[in-house]
Amino acid sequence: MQRLNFTLDADAVQLLERLADKYYHGNKSQTVRAALESLATHVGHDGWVVAGYTPVQLTDDIACHTCGSPHHEGEVLYRPVFERGQSPQALAHIPAEVWLDCPGCVEERFTA
Repeated sequence: MQRLNFTLDADAVQLLERLADKYYHGNKSQTVRAALESLATHVGHDGWVVAGYTPVQLTDDIACHTCGSPHHEGEVLYRPVFERGQSPQALAHIPAEVWLDCPGCVEERFTA
């Protein structure tokens, strides 16, 4: 744990106290932490990022998630592997839908 010294104006202090009392049983440190995490998420720099891909042989016809090109049974597409990270393209939540990318889209993601 590290102690930080900074000055807040009166309005910010009142807001911090009000939020801490309402949501965090008066814990101002937890309130500030939640506010910073929320800010990071909302500006798109914190969330789930694609760390790599794993190959999947298709058992049905499916379109590439990224470019929409059609692919057929027996072809190999790639399922993203997600990890927590920071990026302007970070996702707030891991997508629930099937996400398979074609080799061209996978290559483009890692060379861009």
